[in-house]
Amino acid sequence: MAEDYDLFAAAAHNPGADTGSTRRFEPLAQRMRPRNFQEFVGQQQAVGAGKFLRRMIEADNIPSLILYGPPGTGKTTLAQMIAGMTGSHFQKLNAVSSGISDIRAIVKEAEEQRKFYQKRTIVFIDEIHRFNKSQQDVLLPYVEDGRLILIGATTENPFFEVNHALLSRVRIVQLQQLTDGQLVHILQQALTDKERGLGKQDIKVDEEILQALAQMAGGDARIALNLLEEMAAMLPPQGGELTLSMLKELVGERVQHYDKKGDNHYDTVSAFIKSMRGSDPDAALHYLARMLVSGEDLNFIARRVAICAAEDVGNADPMALVVAMAAVQACQFVGLPEARIPLAEAVTYVASAPKSNAAYLGIDAALADVRSKNCGTVPLHLRDSHYKGAAKLGYGQDYIYPHSYPGHFTPQQYLPDAMKDAHYYKPGENGAEQRQRDYLHRCWPDRF
Repeated sequence: MAEDYDLFAAAAHNPGADTGSTRRFEPLAQRMRPRNFQEFVGQQQAVGAGKFLRRMIEADNIPSLILYGPPGTGKTTLAQMIAGMTGSHFQKLNAVSSGISDIRAIVKEAEEQRKFYQKRTIVFIDEIHRFNKSQQDVLLPYVEDGRLILIGATTENPFFEVNHALLSRVRIVQLQQLTDGQLVHILQQALTDKERGLGKQDIKVDEEILQALAQMAGGDARIALNLLEEMAAMLPPQGGELTLSMLKELVGERVQHYDKKGDNHYDTVSAFIKSMRGSDPDAALHYLARMLVSGEDLNFIARRVAICAAEDVGNADPMALVVAMAAVQACQFVGLPEARIPLAEAVTYVASAPKSNAAYLGIDAALADVRSKNCGTVPLHLRDSHYKGAAKLGYGQDYIYPHSYPGHFTPQQYLPDAMKDAHYYKPGENGAEQRQRDYLHRCWPDRF
């Protein structure tokens, strides 16, 4: 059901009004929601000074938009800030519990707001990816004619989950996962804020602990603040010191020792990738275990395995990327603790596979040429000839169909005239690339 503006924006307008009653029962993450850009941490690429969205919010001229990003990156917070900073009528819908009738009720009220009060209506839809096609279609005409300004929030790729027609009428704002440093800053704000945070307690905490909290939160400010609140609840009322042993007690074996600058995190990831590249499956498993125990984000690990499979194994064993991508999907589908198994399978496969970076070097060389040279036009015999008038232009006339020849190959020029001597792909002698090299040598003996 729709929630009226006053219910949604009250916290943004008067966050300390009920500190002595209901507000003290709210989770720390809710109490610490930023109320303005001075308190908002991160997302400078989207709402930094001078950026489009920042200017539109400050000018009270919000376009329809979808906020897309991982959990805990500030999507709902931005919507709440807009509720507090805009002069528009503000409504909130939750895609899980709202239906078409709720949308139509908001539209009716929006027409009244515009007619009698000259106010625009902004509707915030959390988890908009859960709206089905019919619900999204109902929104479309009202977003198009301006009766509703839509702000949607989603953790899912909107290009997959939101109707194309609706996407064409909104601006996509992608929010990035918060860095460990940004999460530490948020935790420090909560520790010192006497109005909404833990500032009234005498809490001492080493930055090493804050780094560990940040890394376990995996870029999610909500998780980081929840962990901090749970640790603070373990202290006596007068305060005390948060320790690594308390963190271990709270989250078990997920805690490892981190240095104050977070170098251990990057060192472990670096050693993990280099161990796979260096064909040492034992070392790769060791660093995988370190990351799993420390609470590293599964998607982060899986992405590194997939990148290594493409960059360092390549065509020496093309199945490495297939196995790595299967592990990426399995991690998203099953989660921990079972996800450790497909991850280990992919890691050991990539580490044990023959290595080649020929495809990686080849595409970078081709990109360098395209960016820096006049590469010429596509040869006439390769151009599309499947439309009326193409034959008059000579398109496709001299193309030779390879399957009409023995071995399904016959030589002809494929590169533009200006680039006919370019040579990007240089397969090596490892694994499947040796077979590719032999075949290409038979086809192009002067090049391979």
